[in-house]
Amino acid sequence: MGDLQRVDDWLAALLANLEPAARSRMMRQLAQELRRNQQQNIRLQRNPDGSGYEPRKVTARTKKGRIKRQMFAKLRTAKYLKTAASTDSASVQFTEEVQRIARVHHYGLRDRVNRHGIQIRYAERRLLGYNREIGTLIYKFFFTR
Repeated sequence: MGDLQRVDDWLAALLANLEPAARSRMMRQLAQELRRNQQQNIRLQRNPDGSGYEPRKVTARTKKGRIKRQMFAKLRTAKYLKTAASTDSASVQFTEEVQRIARVHHYGLRDRVNRHGIQIRYAERRLLGYNREIGTLIYKFFFTR
């Protein structure tokens, strides 16, 4: 954790030297890069640590044919995966309308299949997260600008 603190201190000093408008622009661009990275992880169906998502469970209903759509295909779109940036921070987050769905899958919680259906426990599939690739992306972002 000490390395992360040193990088954070260094970035804070670097950003303090920029004007507020330039900092905001830089943070917005960083947030967009982070969103692209997170979208790619979701598209490739892998957790931030690089492991794959647990596959869907095969049931009697789904046995007849394969599922033609990837998991979380709509969640990864820019409509639902938003960026937020200020002069001091950059973040990627889901919109309010899909946060419950994302939280249930991200943490592997219990939820109802439909309004009056049974509750089941979903497999833990980390949708957003920090990994070495994102650390490298942030490092390159600030050093190549």
